[in-house]
Amino acid sequence: MTILQDIEKLVARLAPEPVCDDCITQRLGLSVLHHADFQTRELVGTNGFVRSKDACSLCGETKLVIRRH
Repeated sequence: MTILQDIEKLVARLAPEPVCDDCITQRLGLSVLHHADFQTRELVGTNGFVRSKDACSLCGETKLVIRRH
C-alpha cells in the first residue's frame, strides 16, 4: 500500500471529522511531515476530500486539515 492510499484510508475512516497533517504523520508513522502535506494536497478534489482551516479531530489544534464528506 502506498502512503497516499494509507492517508486516504485514515481520512476516510475518520470521516466526516477533519484531521491535520501532523496527526496523519504521527498516526501512520511517516518519517517526514512533508509526506502527509504533499499527499493530502493530491487528495483534494477527489472522492469528496477537502482541505480547510479547522480544529483537528485528533489533537484539537486549529490548523489546515483534510476531511472527506
